[in-house]
Amino acid sequence: MCCESKRRFLLLYATQKGQAKAIAEEIWQQAGAHGLEADMHCMSEMDKYNLETEKDPVVIVISTTGTGDPPDTARKFVKKIQDKTLPPDHFAHLQYGLLGLGDSEYMFFCNGGRTVDRRLQELGAQHFYDTGLADDCVGLELVVDPWIDGLWLALKEALQLQKEKEGMNSAVSTVSSSLSTASHVVQELKLSSEVQNLKIEDEGARGSDNLSQKLDDINLVTPARDAEPSLLHSVPPVSQSALNIPALPPEYIEVEFQDTQDENPHLSSLTSEGTTFEVPVTKAVQLTREDAIKTALLLELDIANTSFEYQPGDAFCVICPNNVSEVEKLLHSLGLCEKGDSFVCIKVKQGTKKKGASRPQHIPERSTLRFILTWCLEIRAIPKKAFLRALVECTSDAGEKRRLQELCSRQGASDYTRFIRDSNVCLLDLLHAFPSCKPSLSLLIEHLPKLQARSYSVSSSNLYQPGRLCFVFNVVDFPASPCRPVSRKGVCTGWLAELVAPLLHPSKNSQNTKGESSLTEKISIFPRPNNAFHLPADPSVPFIMVGPGTGIAPFIGFLQHRQKLREQHADWKFGETWLFFGCRHQDRDYLFKDELQCFLENGTLTHLKVCFSRDSSTAEVAPPKYVQDVLRLCAKEVARVLLKEKGYFYICGDKKHMADDVSEAIVDILSMEMEADKLEAMKILAMLREAKRYLQDVWS
Repeated sequence: MCCESKRRFLLLYATQKGQAKAIAEEIWQQAGAHGLEADMHCMSEMDKYNLETEKDPVVIVISTTGTGDPPDTARKFVKKIQDKTLPPDHFAHLQYGLLGLGDSEYMFFCNGGRTVDRRLQELGAQHFYDTGLADDCVGLELVVDPWIDGLWLALKEALQLQKEKEGMNSAVSTVSSSLSTASHVVQELKLSSEVQNLKIEDEGARGSDNLSQKLDDINLVTPARDAEPSLLHSVPPVSQSALNIPALPPEYIEVEFQDTQDENPHLSSLTSEGTTFEVPVTKAVQLTREDAIKTALLLELDIANTSFEYQPGDAFCVICPNNVSEVEKLLHSLGLCEKGDSFVCIKVKQGTKKKGASRPQHIPERSTLRFILTWCLEIRAIPKKAFLRALVECTSDAGEKRRLQELCSRQGASDYTRFIRDSNVCLLDLLHAFPSCKPSLSLLIEHLPKLQARSYSVSSSNLYQPGRLCFVFNVVDFPASPCRPVSRKGVCTGWLAELVAPLLHPSKNSQNTKGESSLTEKISIFPRPNNAFHLPADPSVPFIMVGPGTGIAPFIGFLQHRQKLREQHADWKFGETWLFFGCRHQDRDYLFKDELQCFLENGTLTHLKVCFSRDSSTAEVAPPKYVQDVLRLCAKEVARVLLKEKGYFYICGDKKHMADDVSEAIVDILSMEMEADKLEAMKILAMLREAKRYLQDVWS
C-alpha cells in the first residue's frame, strides 16, 4: 500500500452526488490532527486497495441512490463481495467502521450502507466502531459530526489492539480498559434514531470542550437584540459561545478567462447516462383550473424520429437550466457581468493541499462562464457547512463574518438546520443577506454541486400513442420567506412552464392557417428505466393503483396500455383493475377526469374510487378525504386482491404525506382481514415488497 505509517487506516468512500466524498475528505483532513494518516480511495478504485490482505482498520463512507441501491461507484465492489462462493471467514481479519448516508423520506433508508455492512459481517469482518446512519431528511450533520468525533478514539484503540496482537506491546490490561472506554463512547453515539437528533444537537452545544476539532480564536461580538434568532442574527447561547468551526477546505481550482471564441459544448456532453435525445414539445395542456392551489401541466414529446424506448411505469430525465435572471444576478454579485460570454479554462491549482484534486467532471474543459452557471452548477443548492466556512474568508464585515461562522459551527447546528436547510436558502440568498461576502468564481466551482437532471414518470403508452411520450408535473412554487426574500418556481418545472407558455396560450402570430401552433420548443431527455414499476407480466393478474394528484401520471400509461391490449387480444383473460385517486377539489384539480370515465365505460378500468380533501359536504356521514381512508372502506376487496388472487399494488406520489399513510392503511387492512396482529400484517407487507407485488414510485 502507498502509506506505510503505523498509524495508518484505510478510508473508502462511494458517492453518487458527492456527499460521501466530501465527508470522506473531511475525515482525511482531520486525521492528521489526531496523529493518524488516512489512505483514501474511491470504492471503485479496486486496483489501489485490497481488503483481502488489509491489516489496518477500514473506515467506509457510503451513500444510497435510487430506491435503495448502493451508488454507481460501489457496484463492482458490492458485486464482488456478494459472490456466494466466498467462505464465511473471508474477511475474518478485517476490522471496520461504516457511515451510511440516506434519506428517511424513502423506503429503503441507508440501504446502500446497510447492504455493505450486512455482507461484510456475513463474511466475518468485525466492527471496531458502531455503524452510523445519517439522514438527509433531517440533516446529515446531526449524525455525521458526532460520528466523526467518536471515530478517533475508536481508531486509536483499534490500532493499539493491532499492536498488541503483533506483540509490540504487552499492556493488555490497559488496552482492555481503553476498549471499554471506547465502547462507552460508541454507545453514546447510537446515531441512527431520529429521536436522538435533538439530544445530539443539545450535547453538541453543551460539550464543546470535549470536541476534537481545533477551537478557533474568535472575537465574541455583542449578541443581537432580537428576541428570536434569524438568518442574520443569533441569540445566546450561540451568540456568546466560543465556536468550533470546520477546518477551512483547501482551494484547488484556478480559473483563467480566454479571449478566443468557440462554441459551447452540446447538452449531451453534460451527462454520463448514455444517449441523450433532443426532442420537440408538441403539446402542452393545463390540467387544473386557474384557481387550483397547484398548477398541473401535461406535456407531450415527439420521440418518433429517435430510438428512445420506454414502458409504462418508466421514468426519464430532463436536462434543465438554471433560471436566466438568477444567473444574471449571480454574475452581478460576482462582478463578472462583462465576462459572462467569455470562455474560461479551469485547472487544478498547483501545490493544492486537496488530496486527489481534479477538475470537476461536470464542468466542460472549454465553455463560457454563462454556460457553466446556466447548465452545469446547481446554484439553488443548499450550501453545505464547508461552503459556509469558505465564505467566511470572503466576508469583510465583522458581524456578517461572525454569523457565517456560527452557522457552520457545532454550536450553531440548530440555526443551520432552521435558517439554511429547512428554509431552502441558496447562494443568492446568502449573498443578499451578507452583502460584504464576495466569493471568487473558483470558490463557487469548488463548492457548488452538479446541476442534476430532473426525473419524471412517463404518463403514456407507446402502444397507445406510437412515437409520443407524455408526462405530468405540478409547477413547484417556493414562496418568499424571512430567509428568502423572493419567491421562486422550481428549477425545472418553472423553466418548462415558461418554455411551453406559447403552447398553452397561443397568440394569433404563433398560429398557422389551421389554428395550430407553429412554435416548436425542444428539450433534452435521457431514459431512466424502472426495472420494477411495470404492469404484471400476466395480464390476468388483478392490480390496484393508488395515485392522488400528479401521482396518477404512470397509471394513465398503465390504462392506455391495457386498453390497447384488450383491443388487440380479445381472447386474452384480463384481471380486474382498481384506481384510488384523490385531489383537493373535484371541479379544480380532478386530473384526467374525462379519460378515467372513458376507461371505466369501456371496461379497461374496473373500479374507480375518488375522494376530495377540500370539498365541503352536507351529507350526514362525511365522505372520505384521503385515498388511505377510501382504501379502508374497501378493505375486504383490497385484501382479496392481494391475498387470495395474488394481485399487485402500486403507489405513486408524495411519500411523506401519502405513501406512508397508505402503507399503514394496508397493514391495518391485512391485520383486520387476516385476524392477525399488526406485527404479522407487517411481515406480510414485507413479503409483498420482497416479491415485488407492492411497488412504490414516490418522491419527497
